[in-house]
Amino acid sequence: MTGQPPGPLDRWYEKAGVRGGVRRIFHEEEEQGRIFFPEALVPHLSHPEVKALAPERVRELTLRHLYQFLHATTHLETRVVNGAAEPVANGRAGYDFPTALRMDAFKVYCDEGYHALYSLDLADQVAAVSGVPVPDFDYGGFVTALQDAGRRLLPDDPLLAGQLQAVVFETLITSVLNEVPQDPTVVSTVRELMRDHAKDEGRHHRFFSAFFLQLWTRLDRSRRIAAGRALPAMIRAALDWDLGPVHGSLRMAGLGEEAARAVLAECYGTPAGDDRIRTIARSTVRLCTQAGAFDLPGVRDAFAAHGLQEAGQDHDDH
Repeated sequence: MTGQPPGPLDRWYEKAGVRGGVRRIFHEEEEQGRIFFPEALVPHLSHPEVKALAPERVRELTLRHLYQFLHATTHLETRVVNGAAEPVANGRAGYDFPTALRMDAFKVYCDEGYHALYSLDLADQVAAVSGVPVPDFDYGGFVTALQDAGRRLLPDDPLLAGQLQAVVFETLITSVLNEVPQDPTVVSTVRELMRDHAKDEGRHHRFFSAFFLQLWTRLDRSRRIAAGRALPAMIRAALDWDLGPVHGSLRMAGLGEEAARAVLAECYGTPAGDDRIRTIARSTVRLCTQAGAFDLPGVRDAFAAHGLQEAGQDHDDH
């Protein structure tokens, strides 16, 4: 619109992956000596019980971690993000959003369906070429955790809960996606797909940040308080590890039940995990600060209870 600053999706027809991207094809013979996921992002690979396994078992663990990431993406994009984008796009969200924002929500909807498609496609390709099948695990644990947080904290406001879940996920995922393409030890097809995804998600991050601020102005004080108190639990739910598939993968690698549980406890129950969550959540917490959420009663305490602090307060206890 004339006189308005450009929006994050204004050039969607030219820039979106679904409009002009290429299908990423995995060729194992071109990827010899590379790994399937950055080892630093697979905490259990550093555990002595795992390092003592045969190299082929470790390779399978890394492959299954890639499968978990890709399949969890399909669930989150379609069930969380598109579940929130559709009511906004169709004018069913209960607010008078401008038509331009509704069309942007449809653009997000198209993008996310495509992201789910190519994530599932790559997992299927890698399984076929590598000979390591995708296990029949529940990869929707993140969605369940997010939805449980919404139902628990906003039981009478499911539409708002869904919108907040999408805002949280979409303002967190870009930093995660950006980690993988930077690692030259990872197979190129995985890096390229993550880079493709990150480009779209950078635009989505800006869209959902702007959307959140518009949504916030349309909430009355009581709903703002409820939303502000719910957000930290949603952030934790989106970033806490989904350990069901990890546990299953460790058992498939040959670890006994006791050893598998010990690996999970030692690799995923540490302060380092909390530090990772705080780092990834910074931009989301900053957005809450910008909206004024921390000025509302109980919000700062709710964030602190989940190990999260107001932006700018990382080293300030007052």
